[in-house]
Amino acid sequence: MAKIEGFRIRNFRTLRDVTLGRLWNEKGTSELTPMTAVIGKNGSGKSSLFDAFGFLSDCLKYGVEEACDKRNGYERIISQGVNEPLMFEIYYRERKDEPPITFEVAFSLDKKNGRPYVKSERLRQRKQGQGSKGWPFSFLILEKGRGWVWKGKYFGIQESSEQFSLSQIDKLMREESNEREAVKLNDNRKLGIATLGSLKQHPRISKFRQFIEGWYLSYFTPDAARTLSLSGPQKHLNIHGDNIGNVVQFMEREHPKQFEKILDDISEKIPGIGKISTERMPNNQLLLKFNDKGFKDPFFAQQMSDGTLKVFAYLLLLSDPAPPNFICIEEPENGLYHRLLEILAKQFRDHVSEGKNKSQIFITTHQPYFVDALEPKEVWILDKGDDGFSTICRADQYPHVQALVNEGLPLGGLWYSDYLERSAK
Repeated sequence: MAKIEGFRIRNFRTLRDVTLGRLWNEKGTSELTPMTAVIGKNGSGKSSLFDAFGFLSDCLKYGVEEACDKRNGYERIISQGVNEPLMFEIYYRERKDEPPITFEVAFSLDKKNGRPYVKSERLRQRKQGQGSKGWPFSFLILEKGRGWVWKGKYFGIQESSEQFSLSQIDKLMREESNEREAVKLNDNRKLGIATLGSLKQHPRISKFRQFIEGWYLSYFTPDAARTLSLSGPQKHLNIHGDNIGNVVQFMEREHPKQFEKILDDISEKIPGIGKISTERMPNNQLLLKFNDKGFKDPFFAQQMSDGTLKVFAYLLLLSDPAPPNFICIEEPENGLYHRLLEILAKQFRDHVSEGKNKSQIFITTHQPYFVDALEPKEVWILDKGDDGFSTICRADQYPHVQALVNEGLPLGGLWYSDYLERSAK
């Protein structure tokens, strides 16, 4: 399973410089856990952290200009008072037996036309067996759409410094090599990995592109889930959840026995629900039927509560035969009774730790009941500093917090009493 071991965000709204997990040049830092939750007060930057993943995903899908336009322009997302580029760094591992890959990208504003562009991109990786020693090899370097890419699977140019100048890149582009090819993009508002990742001679770039393309960022709304979509099976739940009926149709058609078990399993986990089934309409659409234990006649999805629909959608997502490698959910607790939230937290936990089809799950929350189900190493505390920018730390970095949890005190209770915030200061 591909997994993010660490990431760094610089100059994205209130996220002036935050790092979660391990980066390539840091020793002794723990990698991100399979399930990670970020907590914090309103205005601390949780939504910005969630949207940072969405922004990077949109840059790959649509280009940086459209990604900025969706957020009211580059000026609205760059940190206030900052004259530096907007930068992201992702430290990711495709498989356990492969060395991690670092992706670094910077975005800036073209002063001539006032439009955002991709200032630089880099992919680097250490050789197999090199461990954490020595400098990694860059196999993609782009500056303002110009640079080079190394063909094949394992090698590149070993680095001795952090930056490559345009003159160095020009020199590399002039040098002949059977292993390296020059790159000059026609549009510097598009990511180089979007173009190069579609070519079979660049398997590492291709895998990384597919990894980001497979991110699931949940913008689920119950009202969208209540809509009757056009008939037609679909393999995966979309980000808004308005194709639940289509996914149900696919599962019932392609995996009938597994789907029946999934419905039985989900109905057992939602309090008050005795059975979940489907009813086919004349136009071949499927209606979801929820049999409440206290009533004879079933309720359809259009009549169900927001919380029940939300839990059903998340559990259906986790039951996907080929789930996304990375699932990012903002405040799953909205509209949920605390018992439903405990059930959902347990299902997230089981999903990242059991079976072959696992995902890495990243959640922002402000619900203590959810935090109670987590370990200190899985919880990051986001706070806003005196300068207005966000700071972040992991709960287990404070020994007394870990000791209190070991004594049986719930982590969510410590947060509810503001103990975590006081510890972080």
